[in-house]
Amino acid sequence: MITLSALDGTESVHHAFFTREGGVSEGVYASLNCGFGSRDDPARVAENRARAMGMIGMPVSALTTVHQEHTARAVIADRAWSHGEAPVADAMATAVPGVVLGILTADCAPVLLADGEARVIGAAHAGWRGASGGILEAVVDAMESLGARRSRIVAAVGPCIAWESYEVGPEFPAPLLSENPDNAAFFVPARREGHFLFDLPGYAARRLGRAEVGTVVRSSHDTLAEEDRFFSYRRTTLRGEADYGRGLSAIVLAP
Repeated sequence: MITLSALDGTESVHHAFFTREGGVSEGVYASLNCGFGSRDDPARVAENRARAMGMIGMPVSALTTVHQEHTARAVIADRAWSHGEAPVADAMATAVPGVVLGILTADCAPVLLADGEARVIGAAHAGWRGASGGILEAVVDAMESLGARRSRIVAAVGPCIAWESYEVGPEFPAPLLSENPDNAAFFVPARREGHFLFDLPGYAARRLGRAEVGTVVRSSHDTLAEEDRFFSYRRTTLRGEADYGRGLSAIVLAP
């Protein structure tokens, strides 16, 4: 698993961006696939989730996830809920120790956030659509409602598809440029004429900065390029594979 030092600055917060290693799934799901939304054997997914929680010393019953649909909805997790109870949302915040906030990704950016002084944490699933729609601002608002202060929040943008791997078509830049002309900085021409490379982690970090988050850090990993370590929806699409695994990122307040 991967951690970012900026989130390690307080003993009250523990986090991990898990790789695809260390699980029991096979084939395209090998091996730590934590997504019940995949077509993997649910029993294997459940075991993988338990193994991931074991790596951070937490019971699997503490893992709290949502049904992610690229929305801009953030919810408050005042307790740990089961997968069957999970609401539709793409971010969570909590001030309850022992509730593990989990985000599932396969190229989109997992964002983990913490105000260690206020003991408030958050987690968000930020693809380009969710980020553009306001999911990062929504999770910051949710944390603020629990007592966090924006200037104290540390946000870590975890492993996701990197600029050099994220080729988009000619229609893609328009909505982001209409949002803010400065977003042109997140596009460079690709080799194919009329196509572009898009900087998703940079865009997410800029949105967090504009939300007045105090500290924003980014992982240097590329989920598409690093096949041994990460699942990737784009890789699956390029290869014409039927499905793909989902990687887990998690954050928890120590009891």
